[in-house]
Amino acid sequence: MRAWTSPEVPRVEPVPGAAGDVPLLFDTATQQLVEARPDDIARLYVCGITPYDATHLGHASTYLAFDTLQRVWRDAGYRVHYAQNITDVDDPLLERAQQTGVDWRTLADEQVELFRGDMEALRVLPPDDYVAVTEVIEQIGRATRILLDRDLAYRVEDDVYFDIAAAQDAAPWILGEESGLGRDTMLSLSAERGGDPDRPGKRDPLDPLLWRAVRPGEPSWPSDAGEGRPGWHIECSVIALMHLGRDFTVQGGGSDLVFPHHELSAGHAAALSGHPLARVYSHAGMVAYRGEKMSKSLGNLVLVSRLREQGVDARAIRLALLAHHYRSDWEWFDEALTEAQVRLGAWQAAMAHPVAEVAAEAALEEQALVARLRAALRDDLDTPSALRVIDHWVAASPPALTDLVPRAVDALLGIRL
Repeated sequence: MRAWTSPEVPRVEPVPGAAGDVPLLFDTATQQLVEARPDDIARLYVCGITPYDATHLGHASTYLAFDTLQRVWRDAGYRVHYAQNITDVDDPLLERAQQTGVDWRTLADEQVELFRGDMEALRVLPPDDYVAVTEVIEQIGRATRILLDRDLAYRVEDDVYFDIAAAQDAAPWILGEESGLGRDTMLSLSAERGGDPDRPGKRDPLDPLLWRAVRPGEPSWPSDAGEGRPGWHIECSVIALMHLGRDFTVQGGGSDLVFPHHELSAGHAAALSGHPLARVYSHAGMVAYRGEKMSKSLGNLVLVSRLREQGVDARAIRLALLAHHYRSDWEWFDEALTEAQVRLGAWQAAMAHPVAEVAAEAALEEQALVARLRAALRDDLDTPSALRVIDHWVAASPPALTDLVPRAVDALLGIRL
């Protein structure tokens, strides 16, 4: 699947106290700040959209969080290999297509194209591997067959389920290890988020669906697991293992994916590979609007595309989102956009005319500014502090400056001035 055009990211030369340090990132599994330290290449997987009602500000906030992580890694001198899926066949998409009378493939294609345009406008770095589930049906069916052959999966009628108990005995994975949730909470969330804990015949109510056998009127494909289509969690396990390998650097996504999606994707991957899926599990907070979490089901969406159609500068949208720490839950108010537009205008005015050379003292001040910007972002991607670093500089009415600060703002915050 084609991603979107990558923005140019300027190189910022090392300055005192600068590049080279890896970011600290909050790890959901340990509830601690840990080093997101790559080996030679930073390997990142972020769960992609189910393509309908794209792209709302909750989506955008999540992808900007991990865009910031990529930029910090790159600034530290690491190469980044980034993979992302598209859940282009799933129950919610099929239901929306039926409600609207649009073919599910047409709906998915339209929404993916809209998402591409929004990501490109926001200057989000694209994934190296942008993979639709419908492109890897064969591989998912084969993975399901492997789990069946290893007695880590079983059939209920013709559907295939993952055997959590057997997997915990056979693989380096324990249910609840990532989320830290108790069983009662898991059962509740499973019912809310696509699971079927009450289905008769399952060995454990929490056992997730790996492969859904063919149903009348639903899309299906032949596979080693039989005729049908994939379950939700196995798709990300297979795509991540295919493109990033086992034990990769960071698994990312929204906090609503911690359970069941990321917990069980990690279980599937461990059962298939014999190794943990990822070293760090990082999650972005939820964005609310009008008192409720922004969601497709509630319909309280603020769409990036709608704001762009109204003539809003995408840089202002980006700044409005970066003004909130990536893992905090927060509420969108229209005033946030006005504040971001004022900030953008002030930054542009201060950095409109960089010069070729400044006095030695001024050059040192610029280097110190960039060092503070880097330090803020290395500390758990603290974009609000990073924005304040630039605000304070701008408010101090800096003398003529070189292009070091504008290049750093572009490279690290994605705001081209």
